[in-house]
Amino acid sequence: MLYWLTELLQGWLDDRGLFPLVMVMYQQEFRAFGAVLLSFGLVLAFGRRTIRWLARQKIGDAPEFYNKDLNALMASRAGTPTMGGILIIGAIVATVALLGDIVHNRYVHLAMIVTLWLAFVGGIDDWLKLTASRRNPGQREGLFAWEKLLFQLGIGAIAGFFLWKAAAGMDGHVLNLPFQRTYPPTPTVESIVQPPVVDGSVIVLGVGAFTILAMLTIAFMSNAVNITDGMDGLAPGNLVITSFALMVIAWIAGSPRAAYFLMVPHVEGTGELMVVAGAMAGACLGFLWFNCSPASVFMGDTGSLPMGGLVALVAVATRQEALLPLLGGIYILEIGSVILQTCWFKFTRRTRGEGKRILRCAPIHHHFHLGGWKEQQVVVRFWVISVVLAMLALASLKLR
Repeated sequence: MLYWLTELLQGWLDDRGLFPLVMVMYQQEFRAFGAVLLSFGLVLAFGRRTIRWLARQKIGDAPEFYNKDLNALMASRAGTPTMGGILIIGAIVATVALLGDIVHNRYVHLAMIVTLWLAFVGGIDDWLKLTASRRNPGQREGLFAWEKLLFQLGIGAIAGFFLWKAAAGMDGHVLNLPFQRTYPPTPTVESIVQPPVVDGSVIVLGVGAFTILAMLTIAFMSNAVNITDGMDGLAPGNLVITSFALMVIAWIAGSPRAAYFLMVPHVEGTGELMVVAGAMAGACLGFLWFNCSPASVFMGDTGSLPMGGLVALVAVATRQEALLPLLGGIYILEIGSVILQTCWFKFTRRTRGEGKRILRCAPIHHHFHLGGWKEQQVVVRFWVISVVLAMLALASLKLR
C-alpha cells in the first residue's frame, strides 16, 4: 500500500520537493529488509496478547506420540497454546500489504492467495483437533489426510497455472536443472543492450507440465514443513534461514543483470517476492521469540502448512525448485524419514509377519531425541545443517 501510494502521489510529491524523502520506496532491497523488521515488530507487538487469547480459548496442545518414552520426554508441552500461526500469517499479510506491490504484481497476489488458503485449511484442522473435547462425543478430530491433501493439491494447481501465465517469456517456463546454463555466456554490456536468448538445450515446460510440477512441489513442501514443526523452535528457526536464502534468489531472478551473469532464469516481476520472503523471515524470527524452548506457543498447522506452501511458491516462481533439496533439506529429511519408516514397517509386516522400524521414532528429530540428544541440541544442530545447506544452494548458482 505504501509503495502504491508513493507511485500514485509521485507527481504531487515531486511538485512540492518531497519526493526525495520517499523515493527509497522504489528500491526493492529497502522494502525487503524493511519487511523483515516490520513483520518481526508486528509479531513481537501482538505476540503476548495473542497467546493470552489462545490460552483463554483453551486452544492448548495435548501431545500424543504413541511412544511411551517420547510421551514422557514431551509431557511438559501439555497445555501450551497452539494455533500461533495466526501471528505469523497476520504479520506477513499486513507487511506485504504495506510494503509490497500489492496492486500490480501477480506474483505477490499468488503468494498471498496461497498463504491465506493454506492458513485457512490449517486453521480448520487445528480448530477441529483442539476443540474436539468441547463438542459432541464421536465427532472427528481434525481434517482427514485426503481432505488436506486435496486442498493442498488444489491451490498448487491454481498457483501453478497462474504462475505459468504470469511469466512474460519462456525464461519463466524453463526447467532449471542443477548446473545447467539457461543462457549462453554473454558479456554484461551486451546483455544490457540485447537480452540473451534461452539456450537451445534447456527444457521449456508447457502449461500442463509446469502446473503439475508446481502443484506437487507446493503440496509436498507444505506437508514437509508441517512434519518438521515438532520441537520448540525447530520449524520457525529453519524457516528464517530458508527465507533469507529465498530473498537472495528472488533478487537474482528479478534482476536481468544478475540472472544473465549467473546464467539462471530471469523471471520479470519476481524481484517483488523479496518483500514476501523478507516478511516471512521477520515473522518467523519474531515467532521464534515466543517459540524457543520452553515454548510459550506453537504455530500448529495454521502456520506450518502455509509456510511450506509459500517456500515452494517462491522457489517455483523463480524457477529454482531444483534447489529445494538444499534450501529445504531439513524439511525433506523430516518428511522422508516418515515415508521411509512407514513403508519399511508395512513391508516387513507383510513379508516377515512383524513390522520393523528403521528409526526409533519418526520424524527423525524424535529419533535423535530418544537417542539421548536434548531437545535444544537437536534444534540447534538442525539449524546449523540448514545454514550450511542454504550456503551450498546459493553457491551452486555460480556453478553453471
